[in-house]
Amino acid sequence: MRILLLSTGLKLGGAEQQVAALARQFVAMGHAVAVVSLTPGRDVTLPDAATLLQLNMRKTPMSMARALWQLRAFVRNWRPEIIHAHMVHANLLARALAAIADTPPVICTAHSAREGGRLRMLAYRLTDRWASLTTHVSPQGRQAMVDAGAVPAARITVMPNGIDTLQFRPDPAARRIARSELGLAEDTRLLLNIGRLVPEKAQTLLIDAFARLKADTATPARLAIVGEGPERPALEQRIRQHRLEGSVTLAGMRRDVAALLNAADLFVLSSEIEGMPLAVGEALACACPVVSTDAAGVAELLGECGEIVPRGNAPALAAAMRKALAAGQGSAAEQAARRQRIVSRFSLEAIAGRWLDCYASLARRSPATRTEPA
Repeated sequence: MRILLLSTGLKLGGAEQQVAALARQFVAMGHAVAVVSLTPGRDVTLPDAATLLQLNMRKTPMSMARALWQLRAFVRNWRPEIIHAHMVHANLLARALAAIADTPPVICTAHSAREGGRLRMLAYRLTDRWASLTTHVSPQGRQAMVDAGAVPAARITVMPNGIDTLQFRPDPAARRIARSELGLAEDTRLLLNIGRLVPEKAQTLLIDAFARLKADTATPARLAIVGEGPERPALEQRIRQHRLEGSVTLAGMRRDVAALLNAADLFVLSSEIEGMPLAVGEALACACPVVSTDAAGVAELLGECGEIVPRGNAPALAAAMRKALAAGQGSAAEQAARRQRIVSRFSLEAIAGRWLDCYASLARRSPATRTEPA
């Protein structure tokens, strides 16, 4: 099958990583894949066999029109059998394309429980007719879009993200090496958070909770926050306020996330807003204990394999972190249960297979409207 994946960008966000992971999986399964990014720059790893086009779109009418025309020309020449868009700007551009040209079926996937304000919801509603299907990565996110009037309930379904369980798996050797490189003593507990440094990830709350944890326990502990973003200065200030310079590290962008998850004694998600947080699934796939706020998509991932606390509640988060550290990694059966939950329900192979079934079903129902290459 010829699959075009259209993404707002290809930086290191969760949605972008999912696009790249699907591209790699589809290529491995023998399909032709093109990845089109609206914006420049690329941090995710794409397969060599995938065709890549970056439209370098800016938020001006002229640039958007030019990007739409470039996309139209690419679709006419590359001839995909399906267009699968990810994130709001790509979703709307794909629908605009379908409105002005003959296209294969268009699928639009939303990745956040808060896709935007009233104008974006209105844009979704007005362009819904040009999407063959809209999906969301979590039930809460789907319901939020229905409640906002962005899409009728009958025209949006849930399709979760897939977790690469080959890359993210328990690895004792990687744990030893990573902890040694981080300079961690054997009895030091490492708490790990992964996410862009933006307000919706609420990492200031996490630092507040960690300060409470440090004040209430004698157990040596360090917190590492992996990611970059505009909140870095605010987080640095919060670290100084709590005098945690020696205990909290803003680790920046890292390519060794699987090793870090193995090195960690606890993964903590503090987010206010999510869609389906990949890092939670990746932590579980590495058998790492998890504590999380009740952001969208978390409950479906965790099940009974972690603890969930209310968003915005630093004391509750600190208490859950303290309890999890006291419990340690858990028994071999508990560790196996964390990984098995992801392998059985959210593996990348399984999710990619579900997408291919969806693509094939839509393609069968769609008339052959694609234009011959110019």
